[in-house]
Amino acid sequence: MLIRLQKYLAEAQVASRRKSEEIILAGRVSVNDKIVTELGTKVESEVDIVKVDGKIVEICEKMLYILLNKPEGCVTTVKDQFDRKSVLDYVSNIKERIYPVGRLDYDTSGLLILTNDGELTYKLTHPKHNVDKTYVADVDREPSAEDMKRFESGIIIDGRKTAPAKIKIIKKGKLTSLEIKIHEGRNRQVRKMCAAINCNVVKLKRIALGNIELGALEKGKYRELNEKEINYLKTL
Repeated sequence: MLIRLQKYLAEAQVASRRKSEEIILAGRVSVNDKIVTELGTKVESEVDIVKVDGKIVEICEKMLYILLNKPEGCVTTVKDQFDRKSVLDYVSNIKERIYPVGRLDYDTSGLLILTNDGELTYKLTHPKHNVDKTYVADVDREPSAEDMKRFESGIIIDGRKTAPAKIKIIKKGKLTSLEIKIHEGRNRQVRKMCAAINCNVVKLKRIALGNIELGALEKGKYRELNEKEINYLKTL
């Protein structure tokens, strides 16, 4: 079956589709020993020999879809310059090379998808798909009705207004627990949006990605997504 070269690279776990396009444009990819820089190039996965930086890359036949309850105190990147613990340390017994879909901050816990499906990674991380991400944020003060209205309308952070979001109070006490739903993935977005309404986030956990829920999964543990969940993500 003929498929686009960038899709082939994504499915071969080289990189996400967007990153694969950059690799192709940089002249690092060859097909049957000929350098290819055209993004529209198609390859026959079972016939053509595709190389990146001179090394043969092949599509991984078994696709894995993992849901991890990421603990605080670990990075979402594959490699870390400070040698901090990575989310991959919690799935080290999995032989296939899998990668995090998107990211959670070092001090944020909760639902994180890891997979070797480059096409799905592209879909879930591309802004145009608007996948809802639901968080529980414990903050140091109860926001007013006006604060919440501002939050839901979109707030200026880092010089740019956020998309409309959803927020509701789910618990009151020494700390106030907020359920927050956004579909963007800007750097430390929930924390910055809360700070903009004078609420300092003490603890932050992602509890859902679209309809996929974290549930009662223990921190630091993982499970495979079931067929229904995988099909749901692919139709987003």
